[in-house]
Order: sequence, then C-alpha cells, then structure tokens
Amino acid sequence: MNKPLYNKNHEETDLFNELRKRVNTRLKSIGQSRDRTVRFKAFLLPLLYFLAYFVAIFNSENRSLYIGCYIFMGINIVLIYLNLIHEAAHNNIFKTKKYNKWFLKIFDLLGANSYIWERRHILSHHSFPNVDGWDTDIEQSGPILVYPHSQAKGLQKYQHRFFFLAYPLYLFNWMFVRDFRDFFDKNRIIQKTQAKIPLSEKIRMIAYKLFYFFYQIFVPILFFGVSWQLALTAWLLQMLVASCFALFVLLPLHAVEHNEFPEIDENGNLPYSWMRHQFEVTNDLTNHNQFIRYVLGNFNYHVAHHLFPNYSYEYYPEITEEIRLFAQEHNLHYKRYPLFQALYLHYRLLKSNATSIRAVMEESM
Repeated sequence: MNKPLYNKNHEETDLFNELRKRVNTRLKSIGQSRDRTVRFKAFLLPLLYFLAYFVAIFNSENRSLYIGCYIFMGINIVLIYLNLIHEAAHNNIFKTKKYNKWFLKIFDLLGANSYIWERRHILSHHSFPNVDGWDTDIEQSGPILVYPHSQAKGLQKYQHRFFFLAYPLYLFNWMFVRDFRDFFDKNRIIQKTQAKIPLSEKIRMIAYKLFYFFYQIFVPILFFGVSWQLALTAWLLQMLVASCFALFVLLPLHAVEHNEFPEIDENGNLPYSWMRHQFEVTNDLTNHNQFIRYVLGNFNYHVAHHLFPNYSYEYYPEITEEIRLFAQEHNLHYKRYPLFQALYLHYRLLKSNATSIRAVMEESM
C-alpha cells in the first residue's frame, strides 16, 4: 500500500525549521541534567510494580492487602507505560538504542507485546495520527466509533450511552484480542502497512502471554495458597483500574470534538503539511500541578511530543511554551483544555458520531 502524502507546503516547512531552532536554542540553556530523572523513574516504577506483587503473594492470607497490591499494580502499569515504555520506544531514556530496546521489553512482562506496540505507535500513530486506515489508535473494529467520517452501525449508534461500560474493558481487549489480531489478521492496519512479522516474534508473543498469566494468577494459587476466586478477582480489578486510568489520560489528547480527522483524497494526499497536521489532530491538557505532571511524565504536553518526539518529556514544559508563542505569531491552531473539558469533548465526539450529526450536516450543505 502507498502511504499517504502530506501537503508539501514549503512555507510551513520553513516555519517548522524556525520553530525547531527556537526549541533547540531554549533547551541548550537547560542542559541534560533532567535526563537523570527519566532514568530514575525508569528503574523505580518497575521495581514498585514487582515489589507490590511480591508483597501480595507473601501476604496472601490478608485478602485486603492482596487486592490492594494488585490494584496498585494496575495504577503502576499506566505509569510505567507513560514514563518508561513510551519513552523507550522513542529512545529517550538512554542515548544508546540497545538499552532502550531492553527496557521496552518490560512491556512483555505486563501482558502486552513490545514488538507490535512499538510498530503501532511509531510507524502508525506517529506517522499518521487521526488518519483512518493508517492510525491504529482509531482503527474501527469494535463497538466504539472514533472516526467521524464513517456511518455508525449496530451498537455504535448508542455508543454515547454505553461507552463507560466498554472502556473498562480496554486492556482486556488489548491483551486477549488486539495483540493477536495485529499478529495474525491480514486485514488489520499493522499487517497492511508493516513488513512481514517474523515467526519468532509470534512465538515470543504467545510465550510471554502464557508466562504473564502464569505468574499473575497461577503462581499465587499453586504455590501460595491463594483461592482461585481471590486470585482472579484481584487480577480483574488490576485490569479494570488500569484500563480506566489509561483511557482517562490518553483519550483527551486526540479523540475530542475540536480535533480533526483528516481524510485522504483520491490521489493519496492529506490536506495539511506534516507540521500543521500535528496541530490540527492533537491538543494539550492544562495542568500546572507539578506532582501530577511528574507522575504522569508530562503527558499533558502532547503537542510538544508529536512535534518533537525525540526529546524527553522532562523538557516538554519549555518546548510547549515555545510552541504556544509560535502558534500565536503564525496563526497555528494550538489547542489546550482542562482535563474534564477535554473528556466532555470526547463524549461530544462519540455522541456526534453515534447520531451521524456530521453526515447529516454535510448532506444539507
């Protein structure tokens, strides 16, 4: 398949080069001391995750502690993703790519698959965010319709009424359905756009999945006297909490009503330049709470991440300040919302898609 082509707007290419110079100049004055914080959290968060696991299984007679540890692990999965996995995929933890690849494999121990996720994220989502058929994050294969230019079908017509029931199943779908489909379903975006997946990676994916469920559920039952009801309940709660927390953080950054979902024309061209595309499909979240920003890895500065993904999240506040000022000067569509407003705009997108408001409006024009 031929990949979509961004609009070759030379004026906007020059604008981005100017912005990049401003950002580089700003960051040179800071130095690289903040990289130590990224590395510290990269070691700390997996340590806390597995420490909670061992506290749970070695105190299995205490049901409340056991469940509490598994819930904490669910929260920590998201923090590991934001602060470690996501940064390792962009080679932002260590200067040596090999070390970043090693850390990325921690994802396999958490029930996901690092090989297929890295390709989804880098080669699909970052290359063509919010573009149907190319961004795996909006791939339409379930009851929730995110892409606004498609007709709602079946349950999708009622998605704004039941989405809060579907979203807690996010990680269950990821572990049991999405990874397997991306490896074996030839109709998936990842299969159409990427090189053939080696057999060794397919075997490795299945082996890690089995190992994950073995240590999460069966080790406590077989070796520590945990009842199957408690083991399963604690694991389910871990996944429910992680799913809700993950979507609470991720959904308000792209899939909101005021962001665009650019369409490809008959010649395979996108309407915007690469730089303008990132502004049109991405928004930031306003949050000046230093603790939340530290814990979530500055993920609320998402425009900076899409424009400058090879910089560590520790530098996003300064990069975002440069982007915001630059956007004001050159009439670029920089968007920033409070968290709950962004979540409401996501709901508005779901409702609009479900009731086909956009289709009706386009037909009447």
